[in-house]
Amino acid sequence: MNAHQMICHLDDSFQLALGAREAGSVSNLFKRTVMKWGALYVPMPWPKGTPTMPEMEQGVGGTRPVEFDADRARLLRTIARFCEPGLSFASIEHPFFGPMTKSQWMRWGFLHTDHHLRQFGI
Repeated sequence: MNAHQMICHLDDSFQLALGAREAGSVSNLFKRTVMKWGALYVPMPWPKGTPTMPEMEQGVGGTRPVEFDADRARLLRTIARFCEPGLSFASIEHPFFGPMTKSQWMRWGFLHTDHHLRQFGI
């Protein structure tokens, strides 16, 4: 994944959290409980090389990078929407972790973004 693909991948992921994109569920009891708790609350970086769902992978079903500045601006707008006060995530399920509270979605957004920014030393 290059930096431009990462921008589109993050936008796709936040769009999914907002209900504007869909991805097939691969959730199960282990992922909804142990894996979710570990990913959100264990104080260590997420591992590199975790497979990306096809719907979020830029060479497969994700948004293809077109123009860096426009794609970056779209990501910033999407993150701003994701962080709006009063936004409800009640009907949105994460493909791995299943239902999440608003607090869990916010933590996921931070950790997912941090995970990818670390790939580029940011």
